[in-house]
Amino acid sequence: MDTTILRTFVAILDDGSFAAAARKMGISRSLCSKYISDLEEDLGVRLLMRTTRSVRPTVIGQEYGQRIREVLRQLDAANEGVRAASGNPAGTLKVGAPITYTLKSLQAHLIDFMDLYPSIELELVLDDGTSNLVDEGYAAVIRIGVLRDSTLHARRLDDVRIMMVAAPEYLDQRGTPTEPQHLLQHSCLHYNNLREAETWQLQRDGEPIYQKVQPVFSSNSTEMLQQMALSGRGIAMMPEFAVADDIAAGRLVPIMHNYVIPALPVHLLYPTGKLMTAALRSFLDHFAKLRLG
Repeated sequence: MDTTILRTFVAILDDGSFAAAARKMGISRSLCSKYISDLEEDLGVRLLMRTTRSVRPTVIGQEYGQRIREVLRQLDAANEGVRAASGNPAGTLKVGAPITYTLKSLQAHLIDFMDLYPSIELELVLDDGTSNLVDEGYAAVIRIGVLRDSTLHARRLDDVRIMMVAAPEYLDQRGTPTEPQHLLQHSCLHYNNLREAETWQLQRDGEPIYQKVQPVFSSNSTEMLQQMALSGRGIAMMPEFAVADDIAAGRLVPIMHNYVIPALPVHLLYPTGKLMTAALRSFLDHFAKLRLG
């Protein structure tokens, strides 16, 4: 059986329409429809329920699609294993990564990766959220922060230094805190990827200090928090990569120098229990060798 037909069927399940699947496969809508009709005739069952508004799988079609995905995945892995053995990994690789960290810290390394593996089509999705790796079709994602319980494999790439900063205008108006408890009298801008909700962790003489704060603003976007801090809205705990230029230019001022703020780990996450493609293995090995932190 032609695997193009099977991939077309899976594309219809993924995208919910013949038109979208045809665009993904690079074929006409009529040929897409013919593929499915031929497949159903060959199998002697109805795989899809078609209406003028939607396309959805039958129970048999849903089960068949799950099996076909596994068959195609193993076929792709076998093909890429051969390419890897030949020193030429290929294929599409979809990776999710945080926006500012990627632009500030990873961009040059990603370009190096593309130069080393020109046959790999890298699809990089920049997103500060916590995308669902499996459901959204990612081969891997890069995440900043302490990992929650997960069924994913994790490789540590980096450790990001965290700094407490504020605009000079804010400090002139509100004063400069020197002790953790002073933060209760200040407007705080909270980075959602920190370890605890509305709690800022510091250290002194090796002893951890957990200081509750009352944020006036919270976000998982370092860029948004940076802009809020620059506008004088409050004190922010920020990754150094996001504010280093502002500190150098005097637009933001680091504070609480007599305390240490624990760094945040950066991990590359990828699914467990699946055959690893040659493209993904090349990506993992490339960044593992860098060990940025």
